[in-house]
Amino acid sequence: GDTAGCTFCHTSPEERCSTCHQGHQFNPAVARKSEQCKTCHWGKDHRDWEAYDISIHGTVYQVNKWDPTQFDMSKKLADADYVGPTCQYCHMRGGHHNVQRLSTVYTSMGMSNADRGAPLWKEKRDTWVSVCDDCHSPRFARENLQAMDEACKDAGLKYTETFKVAENLMLDGMGEPMPKDLAPDWSGQH
Repeated sequence: GDTAGCTFCHTSPEERCSTCHQGHQFNPAVARKSEQCKTCHWGKDHRDWEAYDISIHGTVYQVNKWDPTQFDMSKKLADADYVGPTCQYCHMRGGHHNVQRLSTVYTSMGMSNADRGAPLWKEKRDTWVSVCDDCHSPRFARENLQAMDEACKDAGLKYTETFKVAENLMLDGMGEPMPKDLAPDWSGQH
């Protein structure tokens, strides 16, 4: 199941229109709604939708998305003047279809402990700040980026500590699997 979940999205090149545009209803106004991103970006391994949905930006979107004076999805992204950002408004700024161009690439493939001040990341981070300063001050955007850096660093350290504890349990002979007569979940699966 996990493999199928991964390959469904990760074998879909962004050039494939049906990744974001519904195949049976090729409507740009539908593709501009944040829910389109939820198709791939939600769940236990990609909590992007959940993070957006409970954020102040997601709340503004959920409360106002039915009001065309607040979110006019018929307008091209380059012409949009939303009351709050959608996923597409920030990650596809101006209607650009390269979603990763405006991404922080935060914890991709164990990179959470990478030095975000390295020259490699400077352009991407400056671009990220420039998107936020459409509505916020550059200082506000940079402070939030720094806070995310710290959160990722802390999470990476906790992740490393957890694996060290598990490794030590195995070395001490305490890493035995659960006895087969004790089911770890309600369904009786071992």
